[in-house]
Amino acid sequence: MVTDMVQAYSVLAAGIAIAGGLIGTGMAQSGIGASGMGILAEKPEKFGQVLFFFVIPETLWIIGFVLGIILLLGIL
Repeated sequence: MVTDMVQAYSVLAAGIAIAGGLIGTGMAQSGIGASGMGILAEKPEKFGQVLFFFVIPETLWIIGFVLGIILLLGIL
């Protein structure tokens, strides 16, 4: 009984970690993407910088995914 509850809570925690990372990434990229397109419309040579700032929020979902896997496997 107790182990079932622990497993249920670990699955819930993993889901929250992954969902939080995905939501945070989406919110960050919406503003960065809109601003980046405005910059690229005026200065196409800034593509590398805009791409760099667009990729940075991707680390949020990667961290959330890794944390979710750690919680599911019971490493922590």
